[in-house]
Amino acid sequence: MEYRLKKSLGQHFLVNEAICKNIVAAVLQHSPKQVLEVGPGAGALTKYLIQQPDMVLKAVELDTEKVGYLLEYYPQLQNSLINESILTTKLPFTTPFAVVGNFPYNISTEIVFKMLEWREHITSVTGMFQKEVALRLAAKHGSKTYGVTSVLVQAFFEVNYLFDVSPQNFNPPPKVDSGVLQLIPLAQPIVMHSYKRLSQLVKAAFNQRRKTMRNACKSLFLPEALQQPLFSLRAEQLSVAQFAALTYTMQ
Repeated sequence: MEYRLKKSLGQHFLVNEAICKNIVAAVLQHSPKQVLEVGPGAGALTKYLIQQPDMVLKAVELDTEKVGYLLEYYPQLQNSLINESILTTKLPFTTPFAVVGNFPYNISTEIVFKMLEWREHITSVTGMFQKEVALRLAAKHGSKTYGVTSVLVQAFFEVNYLFDVSPQNFNPPPKVDSGVLQLIPLAQPIVMHSYKRLSQLVKAAFNQRRKTMRNACKSLFLPEALQQPLFSLRAEQLSVAQFAALTYTMQ
């Protein structure tokens, strides 16, 4: 059975076997009992994941044509292939699981937010991203690339940038460089009032990142709270922990 690439789904299939093996090795070093593969496509990672004897594998694939292809070559996936978008998929396991994928670049940031929804169930996320997005997720405060996704992800996960992947390792080659990231839940979670407040705060702060926190976030705090020295800084100058601490003084 043949398959076609679909630009509308942002499909770029990884064809370098060494890189496929490196991604799978990064997943397996944490010895997951259950793994969800996002966007298996033609099975570049699947063929290695499915060989693991003591691991349950499920996969989410939106493209029905690819589902048919995968079931033909990997019949073991018969009852564990979910034919829908990862963005609408329900929690795939009731106990902890790892996530891996060559994420479609057009929805990779939304996939990260989906992982944040599932954060209490996830043991690791290992994924291929457009390099620009990967660097943004891994960026530290004080950096120009530090932003909303950096703070929200790093509030719950340690972000490890594993390696670069150049366009020629894909079919068809994308017009951008790529990078593989691994997210590991923090051993000591950052204390905050709530994820909802943190999200509201960082979105307001970075929406006007050239302004001081005092001007960008004044609607979220009482006037006396805004007198704290921290509010004289710009959003990119605050650490994740500082943002989290501010959620307690929001009105």
